Amino acid sequence: MDKVECKTAEDLALMRESGKLLAAVFAYLDNHISVGMSTMAIDTLVERYIVDELGARPASKGQYGYKYSLNTSLNDVVCHGMPSDTQHLKSGDIINLDITLEKNGFIADSSKMYLIGEVSPQAQRLVEKTYEAMWQGIRVVKPGATLGDVGHAIQSHAEKNGYSVVREYCGHGIGREMHEAPEVMHYGRAGKGLVLQEGMTFTIEPMINQGKAKIKNKKDGWTVVTADKKLSAQWEHTIAVTAAGYEVLTLRAEELSDTDKIAPQAAML
Repeated sequence: MDKVECKTAEDLALMRESGKLLAAVFAYLDNHISVGMSTMAIDTLVERYIVDELGARPASKGQYGYKYSLNTSLNDVVCHGMPSDTQHLKSGDIINLDITLEKNGFIADSSKMYLIGEVSPQAQRLVEKTYEAMWQGIRVVKPGATLGDVGHAIQSHAEKNGYSVVREYCGHGIGREMHEAPEVMHYGRAGKGLVLQEGMTFTIEPMINQGKAKIKNKKDGWTVVTADKKLSAQWEHTIAVTAAGYEVLTLRAEELSDTDKIAPQAAML
């Protein structure tokens, strides 16, 4: 296993700044996502805001040859959905917007689900339970806990609500590079795996399927979909392990009041 880097206080201050800027990107999008909008138009908005307004860099663009500033994963797309001029948002859609941002050499990574127009109760429940599952994983983070504790908490919450956890993709260490050690699985056994230490930074980003966990890769080399064509949802935050527990470096304004009770907000259209 690659060595896991524990960040210094100076590193964490810079990561905190990147995280706050990324939270601002989502706040901006909250007022711009609308029915009829193309996913390519979202990509253009994100890149312009990050570069022109925040003086930062969309870290996904150019990473591994990827051409865009975010992933736009719609309905049955599990992850890595690519923006398109021909893909337009419709009432009833659910979409995950996954964005990375680099400022002063440090990267933040987060994603948020948007509920477009009139969404079915089944779709809304999947989105809400996925959000809860992410927080179940986040809340066990502290020095001395294990990555198995994180995965177990997420898996237990998803499965008790009738959903399945995608196993092929995981969270990851993050800092100066987008993908660092360790890998953060969203399933697992309590007490197993890497023991967490103060200063570790990583993402928690469960992908939860309405149906079975099996996935398929599209021929474009990026897009991942559910094999049974049922819906998938994902939420993501960048986390730091602190002496007292955890800090969510990408926490958004709507989450500041009470993260125990917060529910995902539908896009206001």
